[in-house]
Amino acid sequence: MTPKAIGNRIKAKGLQKLKFYCQMCEKQCRDENGFKCHTMSESHQRQLLLFADNPNTYLDQFSEDFKNEYVNLLKRRFNGRRVQANHAYQEYINDRDHIHMNSTQWETLTEFVKWLGREGIVKADETEKGWYVTYIDRDPEVLKRREKKVKMAVDDEERQERILREQMERAKAKDKDVGPSVSTELKREEDSEEKIVFAMPKTLPAKKKVEPVLKNALQTDSSKAAGTVKVKKVEKKRSAIEELMAENEAGKKKKKKKDGWLAEGIVVKIVTKDLGKDFFKSKGVVEEVFDTYGAKVKLIKSGKKLKLDQSHLETVIPSVGRKVLILNGAYEGSIAILDKLNVEKFSVSLTICKGICKGRSVDDVPYEDISKLHTND
Repeated sequence: MTPKAIGNRIKAKGLQKLKFYCQMCEKQCRDENGFKCHTMSESHQRQLLLFADNPNTYLDQFSEDFKNEYVNLLKRRFNGRRVQANHAYQEYINDRDHIHMNSTQWETLTEFVKWLGREGIVKADETEKGWYVTYIDRDPEVLKRREKKVKMAVDDEERQERILREQMERAKAKDKDVGPSVSTELKREEDSEEKIVFAMPKTLPAKKKVEPVLKNALQTDSSKAAGTVKVKKVEKKRSAIEELMAENEAGKKKKKKKDGWLAEGIVVKIVTKDLGKDFFKSKGVVEEVFDTYGAKVKLIKSGKKLKLDQSHLETVIPSVGRKVLILNGAYEGSIAILDKLNVEKFSVSLTICKGICKGRSVDDVPYEDISKLHTND
């Protein structure tokens, strides 16, 4: 092989310019001159005549192949994860022999993504960074596995609360069956000759206190010399319901915090400057949460709607006496009333106002674990 042939092969490796590629002949040219020579060749002219006889067949075939390869990449490579459409396209075109988009029915990647969304193949959403796609797997076996996981993954906290509620109801039912104690009058039959005797308890002689014998005669009892008296602490025996509630409380404290804190109905503040001065530090209401870390926010003042990431938002702490939603921790999802602000510890004190834990006070809740609850007033 000559040095010139080796050089040409090295230049031909990798991706070349898209405008110098002929899809009908599946030939990649390196420059404009080579592409011009190819278009004037007899083989290219024959392919164009075949295309002219039935253009729709070729166009549909190229579009179908392009769609299948792109969707298979989303399924295999990203496995249903949310990914930027352009990022997936860049990985797709790494294959030198891929179907080029200029030979399909779609002129741009945006049109292709919108078409996939309308067909229900992917879930497409537009953000300030571009279009994102999430592959929707409709395989029956995959759907069965997901349903089985959902049935098995019952929330531990809800199950414990349900068991606790059932036990409390059983305890109340037992109390109703026994009934309250009722005082009755002392009735005595007329024929009986029994006498009522009042017996006073006899006073028992006081027991002499026996001093313990010291091992060493030179040692003195320190407790006696100090005059201290040890009193045993009597612990009140807890009922079964109280023990269950204590176990439930301990289980809640062990619950780990999650990364995603967004929830519908809370008030948040925009902290990113990328959107401009008009939106910086503006407050809005979360209308919808998608993919755990994304939210659709409606601004309170202007009414505009934005799709933002969790990293661009922060929670809002209301004034004392207003309602908040607990976003993380033991009482996640509970509605509470703000009682006190602890500025030094960056925490608050709350009183839960709804649910099974209604009336319970919670202290030292971090600022980032609560947010103001939106109301219409």
